[in-house]
Amino acid sequence: MKNQKAEEIFRDFLKRGKNRITPERFEVLDAALDHDGHFGADDLFIKMKNDNSRVSRATVYNTLELLAQCELISRRNFGDNITRFESNYKRQTHDHLICIDCGKIVEFSEPKIKKLPASICEELGFELDSYSFNIFARCKDKSQCKQN
Repeated sequence: MKNQKAEEIFRDFLKRGKNRITPERFEVLDAALDHDGHFGADDLFIKMKNDNSRVSRATVYNTLELLAQCELISRRNFGDNITRFESNYKRQTHDHLICIDCGKIVEFSEPKIKKLPASICEELGFELDSYSFNIFARCKDKSQCKQN
């Protein structure tokens, strides 16, 4: 059990929702939490297949949705209509800078931004649940842009 605490969280979530607890779902959990950076459901499925997993594509898709619902992973969309995921487990809150030419994604953390969502919610009479902050820009150094 590589991610024992995460497995406990997921097992409790599945029980509360009366979802089946299967070894395949925990295999997807481990693969998703161990994946470095952002990934699509198909990316994870292919990686798991390449690692000789027998988990079906449907199980990967369904389990990623459950993992997002219990907040072990986050669903991300960077303006290209592709749903990506990333682990929330044991990770620092961060935001994203995305090149609109090559799609490069840079994660960053800025203390001023972290305070802003709660402040805005308080001011407008809301309770903060979560937030996502993405900056869309272009790589300054064109030789480093993945488009080339």
